[in-house]
Amino acid sequence: MSTPLSPGAKRIGVFGGAFDPPHNAHVALAQVVLEQFELDTLYVIPTGWALHKDRTLSPPEHRLAMTRLAFKDMPRTRVDDRELQRAGPSFTIDTLQALQAENPQAQLYLVIGSDQFASFRQWHRWQEILEFAIICIADRVQFTEAKAKFDDYPGFSGRFLAVKLPLMPVSATQIRQLLASGITTVGEIARLVPEPVARYISDHQLYRSQLSPPH
Repeated sequence: MSTPLSPGAKRIGVFGGAFDPPHNAHVALAQVVLEQFELDTLYVIPTGWALHKDRTLSPPEHRLAMTRLAFKDMPRTRVDDRELQRAGPSFTIDTLQALQAENPQAQLYLVIGSDQFASFRQWHRWQEILEFAIICIADRVQFTEAKAKFDDYPGFSGRFLAVKLPLMPVSATQIRQLLASGITTVGEIARLVPEPVARYISDHQLYRSQLSPPH
């Protein structure tokens, strides 16, 4: 169901992530939210310095290049590097504020996963995020549990929407582990990531040594 907007107001989606690497489920999610929420533009934003990550991300230039390759043929998407250029921690609220200032009449839609939604109250200035954006929640398995947690946000339940995403059991963690193991070739990974991304990973030998056994 579409959210009512004032006539002429733009719908702008915000899809952030490490994209380390971007994979087919990322691309499928972008396609779904563009259509489901009738977005004029979807900003795809690689994360800069993410405080919540318990590992070191791949260099930003690689993640940005792969993200551009993954989404280069998708209409109405714009890969945005503002969080990679920002000094210090990468906070979603700062990005939303900047986009709203650039598009003062637009309605923002923030796309997150159900795992992110589970920890949403730990996000920096989460209450303000709800004022700036409608939260679109994509679940990798089932949406039932996440939807039940809407009741934890009295007064804000109308700010959450479910993304009708088909199940795609693929994750960036899985891809990194397969490549680091040395068992899976980049050619085999091409079934999990867009083909240009697979070529980039091969050309730059990414993820090969991340899980090397101790000596």
